[in-house]
Amino acid sequence: MPDPERYARFEALRRIAKAHGHVVILADSALTAREWGADGVYGAPKALYPSRHTLITAATVHNMKELGQANRFGADFSLISPIFATRSHQNAKTLGSIRFRTLAAYAKMPVIALGGMNLESAHRLQWPAWAAIDGLSAL
Repeated sequence: MPDPERYARFEALRRIAKAHGHVVILADSALTAREWGADGVYGAPKALYPSRHTLITAATVHNMKELGQANRFGADFSLISPIFATRSHQNAKTLGSIRFRTLAAYAKMPVIALGGMNLESAHRLQWPAWAAIDGLSAL
């Protein structure tokens, strides 16, 4: 989506989110997140550096190398994915429960499990402290 349209969509969603007391995290650079009025930024760990201490930083993590970078750069939380098969990334290699637990054990920040997450798959993680997002099952 071209930047003017993307900004207009972001601004409309930001107003709705803020009206309901939510924080808004943008997938872009920290500079753009600050310019657009986001509360945080997310992306690959290297893209989050140098960090902006006024922004929440969320690192996308798919392997141990990225987790190490997220730890070093001090991400506030990580989005580990894809845990299980998901419609949004149909041909992606999944991590599964064991690799998720290995990554989560080395994370120096809270983790969010993404990819094929529902009540049943959440129980398969066998992890005591996690969050999960399932944005497609209801579609």
